[in-house]
Amino acid sequence: MGKIRVNTIGDESLEQKQKVKAEKRREAKSAGKTEEKKSDVIPDAGVQNPELSSSEKVKEPKKKIQKKSEPKVRSPRYLTSKKNIDQTRQYPLGDALDLLSRMQTAKFDETVELHINTLEKNVSGNVTLPYGTGKQTKVAIIAPNKDAQAADELLKKIESGKIDFDVLIATPDAMPKLAKVAKILGPRGLMPNPKIGTVTAKPEELAEKYKGGQIAFKTEAKAPIIHVSVGKVSFGKEKLSENVKTFLDAIEKSKIKNAYIKSTMSPSLKLVV
Repeated sequence: MGKIRVNTIGDESLEQKQKVKAEKRREAKSAGKTEEKKSDVIPDAGVQNPELSSSEKVKEPKKKIQKKSEPKVRSPRYLTSKKNIDQTRQYPLGDALDLLSRMQTAKFDETVELHINTLEKNVSGNVTLPYGTGKQTKVAIIAPNKDAQAADELLKKIESGKIDFDVLIATPDAMPKLAKVAKILGPRGLMPNPKIGTVTAKPEELAEKYKGGQIAFKTEAKAPIIHVSVGKVSFGKEKLSENVKTFLDAIEKSKIKNAYIKSTMSPSLKLVV
């Protein structure tokens, strides 16, 4: 049998006391149920509950491990050649070319490169080297008004990353179409530019000049540096010297901070400019 509650008729103070006691009992029961529910709650992150399955356990985030960059490994031939170079010295062009010839170790005809730091950004232009660069320049032309189909096919190739040319010449009407591939051509130094003459109404004539040895140059987008090939080691001292002098004159020596010359597999030599 359940509990029998006794009320005294006419005694309001006693009835009020009983109501208070009943209310307290209900509050106590309610509090007990709340505590039971809290015990079922999953612990905070980092505190593992042994009753949880492995898939339910809270996992701590993994710490990223930074990999140390490994030093560039140089060949024994390169290291031997470097011993013959005075890194603190500026070499006259003739002496530098003599050294490059003696350091030729590869089985192929190495390319001779100039690397120039300029005193200002946006240095650009074009120049025809007296003896060319020693390699055939592949020229592509985009002229929508003359051949719309060929222009569209070339754009599709560029978008897919198939770039098989060294110079891209464009007519003025092609520039809006090339805007969508500027991010592909720009970093490679292949975006046609009126300042270096690769935007012209007569692309065929300009293409012949490039095939005949003309080259375009421009400082990098993020740094005032110019990289260019000026021939092959097999050209010999006289021809290479003429090519280098012609290129330096095209930049203007007053804009040059310093210049280095090297072949494909050799260390670089700082030049007297």
